[in-house]
Amino acid sequence: MEVLKLLKDDSHYYGELGRQYLSNSDIITLLNDPKSFREEKPMSKAMLIGRYFHTKMLEPDKLDSEEYIPIDASSRNTKIYKEGLQYYERDLMMLQKEKDDIDKAILTMQSNLEMYDSIYAEGNEFEVPTTMEIFGIAWKGKADIVAKNMLIDLKTTSNIKDFKYSARKYNYDSQAWLYQQFFGKPLIFYVIDKTSYELGIFEPGETFLEYGKEKVKRAIEIFRKFYGESAEENIDDYIIKETL
Repeated sequence: MEVLKLLKDDSHYYGELGRQYLSNSDIITLLNDPKSFREEKPMSKAMLIGRYFHTKMLEPDKLDSEEYIPIDASSRNTKIYKEGLQYYERDLMMLQKEKDDIDKAILTMQSNLEMYDSIYAEGNEFEVPTTMEIFGIAWKGKADIVAKNMLIDLKTTSNIKDFKYSARKYNYDSQAWLYQQFFGKPLIFYVIDKTSYELGIFEPGETFLEYGKEKVKRAIEIFRKFYGESAEENIDDYIIKETL
C-alpha cells in the first residue's frame, strides 16, 4: 500500500521507484526500439500538452505549476519564446495557441452530458496507480478514471475517424488488456479530435484485446532476452528481422 501511495506522485511513478516495473509505454519501446529501453527521454510537445489535458480534466488543483504556463508566441523559433524558456528555466513550454486549443477540447468534452456524467460520477477515482505481476514480470499502471463498472481512459487525436487504426499503432490495445488485468474492469476510451472537436467513445473488442495480450508477451520476451536477470544476449547485438 505504501508503494501505491508513492506511485500516485509522478516523480515516483516515472522515477527510480517506477522503473522497477514495466509499463505499457515500455512495450512501445521494447517492440519498436529496444536499444533505447529506459533511456531518459526529454519532454516532447505531445507529452506536455497531453499532461496539461489530463491535469485540467482530472486534477485542476495542480494547474498552478509553472510547467503549464504558456508563452504567447507565434512559434518556438521566436525570440519571445526563447526568452520565456530562459526566464522560467525550462526546456519546453506550451504556446498560448496550443493551450487555447486544448482548453476548447476540454470544454467540449466536459459539455457533453454523457461524457461528463461518466467521467465525474460520484465515487469515481482519478489517476489511480497499481502494480501487478503478469507472466512473471512486475508491471505498473495508472488509470485515468476508475468508475464502478469500468475504467475510462482519456485520449486526444488528430483524426478521430482513424482512431481505431491509430489505437493499435500507439499500443492502446496492450494498454486496454493490461489495465483490464490490473483492475478487473474493462477499459473504455473517451476521445476528442483536437482539430474538429468531434467526440468518440471506443470500446475494445475481443480481437483488439488479443492483439494487446500478444504484444505484452512479445515485449516480455525481448525484455528477458536483453535486460532480464538471466539475459541471453547483449542489446548491442540486436537487429531487426522481419518477413516481407
